[in-house]
Amino acid sequence: MQNKVLASSIESFKDLNLSANSLKVLEKRYLLRDESGNVIESVPEMFKRISRTVGIIDLKYSKKADISATINKFYSMMSLFEFLPNSPTIMNAGTQIGQLSACFVIPIEDSLKSIFEAVKTMGLIHQSGGGTGFSFSNIRPYGDIVHSTNSLASGPVSFMQVFDETTNVVKQGGRRRGANIGILRVDHPDILEFITVKQNESMLQNFNLSVAVTDKFMQAVKKNSNYPLINPRTGEKCGELKAREVFNLIIKSAWQKGDPGIIFIDEINKHNPTPGVGRIEATNPCGEQPLLPYESCNLGSINLSKFVKNQKIDWARLKEAVHNSVHFLDNVIDANRYISPKIESITKANRKIGLGVMGFAEMLIKMNITYDSNKAVKTAKKIMKFISKESHKKSAEIGSKRGSFPNIRKSIWKNKKSFRNATTTTIAPTGTISIIAGCSSGIEPLFAIAFKRDVLDGTQLFEANPEFERIAKERKFYSKSLMTEIAKSGSVQRIKGIPPDVKRIFKTALDINYQWHIKMQAAFQKYTDNAVSKTINFPANAKVEDVKKAYLLAYKLKCKGITVYRYGSKTKQVLYIGSAIDKKLSKAPKYVSADAEYSGGKCHGNACQ
Repeated sequence: MQNKVLASSIESFKDLNLSANSLKVLEKRYLLRDESGNVIESVPEMFKRISRTVGIIDLKYSKKADISATINKFYSMMSLFEFLPNSPTIMNAGTQIGQLSACFVIPIEDSLKSIFEAVKTMGLIHQSGGGTGFSFSNIRPYGDIVHSTNSLASGPVSFMQVFDETTNVVKQGGRRRGANIGILRVDHPDILEFITVKQNESMLQNFNLSVAVTDKFMQAVKKNSNYPLINPRTGEKCGELKAREVFNLIIKSAWQKGDPGIIFIDEINKHNPTPGVGRIEATNPCGEQPLLPYESCNLGSINLSKFVKNQKIDWARLKEAVHNSVHFLDNVIDANRYISPKIESITKANRKIGLGVMGFAEMLIKMNITYDSNKAVKTAKKIMKFISKESHKKSAEIGSKRGSFPNIRKSIWKNKKSFRNATTTTIAPTGTISIIAGCSSGIEPLFAIAFKRDVLDGTQLFEANPEFERIAKERKFYSKSLMTEIAKSGSVQRIKGIPPDVKRIFKTALDINYQWHIKMQAAFQKYTDNAVSKTINFPANAKVEDVKKAYLLAYKLKCKGITVYRYGSKTKQVLYIGSAIDKKLSKAPKYVSADAEYSGGKCHGNACQ
């Protein structure tokens, strides 16, 4: 049975002209298996399973719904790789697990009962394929009194280790390891320990960390003044720190090890779509989905590389894809099997969805636009404004037929006649679904033009960007020796024989100055309801001051958060550039080497879609 099913999958991939690694990822992570571990569905059957599970929801709202048309519509956009939902939907649709969302925020109050309830909920979410975000800001600081036991508190960082170890133990259905984000307010008394904890790489390996900074803190940084620390147990001031020194420590730690990032918590709450329901304190693991306590969200991404014709965007087809994707994601909310009643209640009350994009880098290449240019930033704004407008239109249309989300009167949409979803757009890192679709991750630039892929069975496969190969062959400068040479560094910028105009549009993440990375993030953020996941890449020789400038620019441009990664700042990486460039790294491979599931950015565990 397994050989027959896999043969069918291989044939389907030949027809779609996708990589061998795509099939490896699908086989390992997504295709259903029997109790003996044998694969029991092909790739087309996988898409049919998802389409049926999500499409049949139309009957809940109309007994006359044309289910066949809806299922075919959903199947078509997925099988053409124009749109893919987040991984839990692909893995769990039509199965006993039935949990289809990727993003969760679980609240933690200052009690052992709350902490271990959160650990339990996290374990169940990870088992089903989701990622979890936590604010540890309510936990009393180290050394504070615990009256019930007449002892001293161990502080939030100690309890984070409990979550981290549980994540190590729980495998998500045996297919993916868990991922979390830990957030602590900058005015928490234990903030210095939090900022520096991951300087030890053995600590909190299943966590991204972000400091929740306020506008008042950023003003104190600018003025070089002190700011107060607040004991969350009492709500009273218990000390103060120099804001600029704390900010510089965040910067230095991020430069050294990639953590912590920053979330601009006031900027997030300025755009909280349901302020009457509560304040946002945390996000999902990569920061693109701010959520209320117990809220979940399902995501999906449109492959922009599929919507370019004759170097122009096909707006009519893109509009259709946006409308169909919003329909799909809204249906997922009802098709979902929720981990707990609390999660189901708030999720259905707000009905947040997160439609994003992937393949943006290829879209620019097909339009002959270089990533680090004003034209690219302008294009990004135009695309996201269009997607936002059309997704809102579709949400209003669905709302007029099925009803608005229940909390609409407590939301920014309270004056609209109908609106189905409190949010419709999110820019996520797309991880494995980008590999399946054969495109770049989210809004990231290409990470390499040619490289070696460490596939899931331990072997290596050579991969090259299809657009570069196409252009090289059309313009007759392609050769296998050229591709081998490119694979030594991943970049074409220093290689002879490649025309300057080709080099211009094929810049990789490390070829691009950090300012353009941030400008691109801000461009998409301007028209995104939720937030934007984007890695700000730095070369190994970047200075601490460069990272500082990046954080300040992100704040100035009203990003909701920022994550940086300086190449070589971690002992273990998902991407190694070749020894031709990376002479300082003792174990640098001869060729650029990427993990099986790496597609760009700073993916972490199950944090990517």
